[in-house]
Amino acid sequence: PGPIEYIPDFINRKHGREPIIYDLPEMEEYLKDTYGITVYQEQVMLLSRKLANFTRGEADSLRKAMGKKIESMMVELKVKFVAGCKENNHPVDKVEKIWNDWAAFAKYAFNKSHSTCYSNVSYQTAYLKAHYPAEFMAAVLSRNLADIKKITIFMDECKRMGLKVMGPDVNESRIKFNVNAEGNIRFGLGAIKGVGAAAAQNIINERNENGPFTDIFDFVERINLQSVNKKNLENLAIAGAFDNLQDIARHQYFAKNEGSESTFIETLVKYGNKLQAEKNAQQTSLFGEAGGFEVAKPTIPFGEEWSTLARLNQEKELIGIYLSAHPLDEFKLEMDNYVSHPLSLLHHPEKLKGKRLLLGGIVTNVRHATTKRGNPFGSIDVEDYSDSFRITLFSKDYLEFKKYFSMGYSLYIRASFQNRPYGNTDELELKVESIEMLSGLREKIKVFTVKLPLEEINENFITSVSRLAEKNKGNTQLKFIIYDRQEKVAFDMFSRKYRIEVSDEVMEYFDKTLHLDYTVE
Repeated sequence: PGPIEYIPDFINRKHGREPIIYDLPEMEEYLKDTYGITVYQEQVMLLSRKLANFTRGEADSLRKAMGKKIESMMVELKVKFVAGCKENNHPVDKVEKIWNDWAAFAKYAFNKSHSTCYSNVSYQTAYLKAHYPAEFMAAVLSRNLADIKKITIFMDECKRMGLKVMGPDVNESRIKFNVNAEGNIRFGLGAIKGVGAAAAQNIINERNENGPFTDIFDFVERINLQSVNKKNLENLAIAGAFDNLQDIARHQYFAKNEGSESTFIETLVKYGNKLQAEKNAQQTSLFGEAGGFEVAKPTIPFGEEWSTLARLNQEKELIGIYLSAHPLDEFKLEMDNYVSHPLSLLHHPEKLKGKRLLLGGIVTNVRHATTKRGNPFGSIDVEDYSDSFRITLFSKDYLEFKKYFSMGYSLYIRASFQNRPYGNTDELELKVESIEMLSGLREKIKVFTVKLPLEEINENFITSVSRLAEKNKGNTQLKFIIYDRQEKVAFDMFSRKYRIEVSDEVMEYFDKTLHLDYTVE
């Protein structure tokens, strides 16, 4: 708590790097513990009584005005405060400074008892995050399952911490997020839409009692198909919960064998029900020997493979986020080098007025409509890694850019915020200057620049880069910025022999294999 701008002073005073100064000597009694800086509401209340003769009720009104950010009450109380300080012969300039500090403090006003409790919780959670990072983040993710924006933020934090968040798995997942034996976080079965806690718990109970499932046939043979029905199985398959059971792609669960009217999942349900019924009906002979029976396992169909985008969209529909990958991953170079602002910032247009915005994202929703006057207009929801944003276009802009209004298109948009030309002219709207496909940007790259430490240059490096360039010939100039860390010098070198195509292989080689930074122009 307390004004943010005073945090560095507080730290420096605590460690003896700065002298402890009081605006008035009388303030030391209540500010000694916080090194001369007002931190708590209680200090304001006590100082207002000591410096300006406030009553207990007036001091509490000041606390309330600060805590609730009531500007009108703050203005009224300032008059009383200044007058009271004058009666006690305190310098006006010092009094004004104290009040201004308190006014800034009002934005962060807090009382000491709450601060103590929150500090204790902060130390506990900081300890858990430091020593049990995966378990801590699994708990945080589970706590915020209903808030997809927070889930996205915490998923990014997991990535920053080097924690791997994996999709749901019938052999490892619990109801909510949990940590597996390898220390990775697993998505919860109960968090998959259309599965539910009862079905998830049935799967977990069977797994705990009789061990992991060996394959999809073992799964349907053992679970209660009354509790885990066909719809549950379909959603588990789409979400990837069966991916690690055996080598069956998600689309195969919805494919049909030649001559069959049933999908593979429907066939699995019939198989599981029949086998379980046979087991239940099995009679023991007079001599105690079990009668044998055999139910043939259904054949796994091939079917037509889903596109990456279709698979990811279905995954997102069921678990709320793109988890196994993101549709924009194939445009990492374009997003890293051409996009200036994440879409999350567009929800605060007042901070972006007058700035040119270079945006990238995938179209997740499309709407075409007409105004009351019969003029066409439309909107698209565009989503990137940070958030989504709805862009609405009218008149000429709509007619010019509506060809890009298509689900799944990955777009590069140049735009800026400007005042509305009609209606509420004080309101800002997003003015689109141009739209093009993200996939087309790579063809326009003129120079591919790699930052290369001098000590990395050797015969092996030259040979490997030459082979890479031979294999990926194109029209882009290959450039190296060679630098010497010790001498603090750098110089540019261009390849006269090679022009390259900026392929995924080229980017992965410099980024993942050699761990070198690169930029494009």
